[in-house]
Amino acid sequence: MNPVARSSIQSGLETLPARLGHQLQGGADWLNRRSRPGLMRLSAAWRRSLQLRVAATTTIVTGLIVLLIGLFLVDQIGKGVLKAKRDAAISQASLGLEAALAQFEGLTPGDLSGIRQAVDQITSDPTRSTGALGGALFTKVVRSTDQAVNRQLGVTQQLPDELRRQVDRGTMAVQYAPVRVPGQSGEAPGLIVGQPLTTQAGTFELYYLFPLTAEQKTLGLVQRTVLIAGLALVLLVAAIAALVTRQVVRPVRVAAQTAGRLAGGALSERIKVSGEDDIALLGESFNDMANSLQQQIQRLENLSRLQQRFTSDVSHELRTPLTTIRMAAELLYGSREDFPPELARSVELLTNELDRFESLLGDLLEISRYDAGAAYLETEQVDLRGIVERAVAAAVPLAARHGVELRAELGDRQVLAEVDARRVERVLRNLLGNALDHAEGRPVTVRLGADEESVAVTVRDEGVGLRPGEAALVFNRFWRGDPSRSRLTGGTGLGLAISLEDVRLHHGWLQAWGARGRGAVFRMTLPRVAGGELDSSPLPLEPPEVLA
Repeated sequence: MNPVARSSIQSGLETLPARLGHQLQGGADWLNRRSRPGLMRLSAAWRRSLQLRVAATTTIVTGLIVLLIGLFLVDQIGKGVLKAKRDAAISQASLGLEAALAQFEGLTPGDLSGIRQAVDQITSDPTRSTGALGGALFTKVVRSTDQAVNRQLGVTQQLPDELRRQVDRGTMAVQYAPVRVPGQSGEAPGLIVGQPLTTQAGTFELYYLFPLTAEQKTLGLVQRTVLIAGLALVLLVAAIAALVTRQVVRPVRVAAQTAGRLAGGALSERIKVSGEDDIALLGESFNDMANSLQQQIQRLENLSRLQQRFTSDVSHELRTPLTTIRMAAELLYGSREDFPPELARSVELLTNELDRFESLLGDLLEISRYDAGAAYLETEQVDLRGIVERAVAAAVPLAARHGVELRAELGDRQVLAEVDARRVERVLRNLLGNALDHAEGRPVTVRLGADEESVAVTVRDEGVGLRPGEAALVFNRFWRGDPSRSRLTGGTGLGLAISLEDVRLHHGWLQAWGARGRGAVFRMTLPRVAGGELDSSPLPLEPPEVLA
């Protein structure tokens, strides 16, 4: 062979496994891509449909049971048919033994012509059986124990060695083995019965070869019948399971849909009840529960409206006397230097408490607007750095009173977002006031961050911190972590609650983290575009040293 051709063939053989592996991997990837959507849809249907799970489980269990029963029936019928065939074959062989002995009467070992004639007479034509064999054809083979006689007789039929050894011992033997079918070409499963034939002409072996074609057809018919009946039974059971499950699942689905509409605010929705069974009892109980819930919700709504109206009315009604008291207090405060020290101090305390009372009235009015659903945003695109700077500047005097260092990390780039600047600044002032009040003289840090979808501001103090579970309570109205602590800021207890409502009005997040002795972090996250949805925040809630 040409060396170049030999080298090319060798190179091709060396790269063949890699190419085949690449092609097989590509085929597997293609099959995976094509089958994945179907598998995902099937998995989703399996998780969501109780009817599908019950019907499929019933079908599988029924199929396994039918399979086991079918295998048992086919096995028992096959054993019965073969046993009947075996018994009939042995009986036929026993009867034929006497006829075969009669053919050898008067023959001597040297009379080969007479022996050949007797053998031909026994084996010349296929014989039809009688009795349990039902008239089936079978053939007979006569062999001599002397191989020389077999050669002269022209015996060519091959028989199983184990069967011949048993017959040589002088006993009847039976074995299943392929045999030739009379009138057909080729072999078929069969049954061979062999027995010794002792005559004056010598010792011979008589074999009966029974084809099992009829029995094979019978077993095939039985198998097909069992298979078709089993499939029909499985399909019938699956249909019944699906129908019964549907009768149970359908009312449950109706109840789930009705419950969803109730949760959506359609309090008049009810389930149509028919009959007196367990499903009807479930529907009646559901309707009773819905009636009770509707009454309770209506009662609570009425009470809430009364409370909102009462809060709003009281707040407005207190404005006029508060204004009069404010004017009188300012007059007294302006003349406090002419009063005795005790009276001057009382005037200062009166003025401070009037400031706190006025703030409380303002907060109550704001909360009442939120409760009444009357709050709305006045958004504009602004640079949040300016809002944060104003809030920090307003908190500087308070930080000085507390002896706290106030830090601001705002960055050099603009942070534009569509927000209500007044509400955002109020949130920041509340967060800063709360942080300064609990900083314990340690620094308070304000950070501003942004990404493509959202902006965030964190206010971190390193003071007393929060106990486990208090992060979920700090936004409750009038909640205080430690009632014994004094409030230098004169807070009303509504600042964080109002801040949470302001942030929610922006579709944003206001979250808190804290650990005892390690301080607290409050994070406000807002979408850059008014009405946008948040997926994440550009700033972490927990401090870096905690995350590390």
